[in-house]
Amino acid sequence: MDTKEILKKVRKIEIKTKRLSNDIFGGEYHSSFKGRGMTFSEVRQYQFGDDVRGIDWNVTARYNEPYVKVFEEERELTMMLMADVSGSEHFGTSNQFKKDIVTEIAATLAFSATQNNDKVGLILFSDDIELFIPPKKGKGHVLRIIRELIEFKPKSKKTNIDVALKFLSSVLKKRAIVFMLSDFMDDDYEKSAKIAGSKHDLTGIRVYDKHDEEIPNLGMVPMLDAETNSLQLVNTSSKNVRINYKANALRLTDFFMNTFKRSGAGVINTRVDESYVKKLLGYFKYKAR
Repeated sequence: MDTKEILKKVRKIEIKTKRLSNDIFGGEYHSSFKGRGMTFSEVRQYQFGDDVRGIDWNVTARYNEPYVKVFEEERELTMMLMADVSGSEHFGTSNQFKKDIVTEIAATLAFSATQNNDKVGLILFSDDIELFIPPKKGKGHVLRIIRELIEFKPKSKKTNIDVALKFLSSVLKKRAIVFMLSDFMDDDYEKSAKIAGSKHDLTGIRVYDKHDEEIPNLGMVPMLDAETNSLQLVNTSSKNVRINYKANALRLTDFFMNTFKRSGAGVINTRVDESYVKKLLGYFKYKAR
C-alpha cells in the first residue's frame, strides 16, 4: 500500500469515526469516564461542617487557626488502546476483516478521548509487543495511531494476551482507561488480567466473525491457520468436527468473559456484521449510571 492510498484510508476512517465520536459518543464518553483521582487544589480556613480529617495541621499550627486541604477531581485522563495484530485478525467472511472493525472502533474511541482533551496511546501486540506509542494529546497524534493501525506489519502472526497485559501493567504506572481489542482466541491470562483490572479501568472488546464460532458444512476443505501458516484438509461434513470446533470457540469466549468480569473489567462482544456503534453506546450508558 503506497503513501497516497494509506492517507486516503486514514482520511476515510477519520471522517466516519470523528463524526461518530462528535455526534454520538462525545457526551457519553465524558460521563462514563470521569476523572478517577483527586488532586490537591488549595488550603482554606476551616468552616463548620468540614471533615476534620481534611485539616492541614502544618498550616493550622503556623496561623494558629484551623485550615483544611481542598481537593478537586482530576479531569484529565489517559486512554490506552491495545490492538491485536495477529494473523487471525485478517479474517472475515462478511464485507470486512476483523482488523478493519478493530481500526474503526479504536479510531472512534481515540477521537472521543481527544474531544475530552485526554491523552491517547497505542499498544499493538501479537505474541509479543509489536509497537508502543506513549500517550499524547492532539489530532495529529490520533491520526498517527490510525495510520499505524492500518499499515503496520507485525513480525509475528501468533497471539499472547498475557504478554500484552503484563506489558501494560509495567509501562503505565498511573491509572488509565484501557480498551483491549482482539478476537481473544487465547487463554491462560487470568493473573495478568486481574492485575491490569485492579490498576486500570479495563474493557475487553471482542471483535469476531460468525465463522469463528461455527464452521459450515462444505465437505472436505483446505484450511489455513492464520497464526501458524499450516494448511490442512478438514472434513467439515463431519458432525464431530463441527461440534468440536464450536466447543473450542465457546470455551475461549467463556474464558474471556469470565476472566475479564472476575478482574473487574468490562466486556463488549461485537460481530463484524453487527453495529459496533450500538454496542459501544450501550456500554457507555451502562457505565455512566
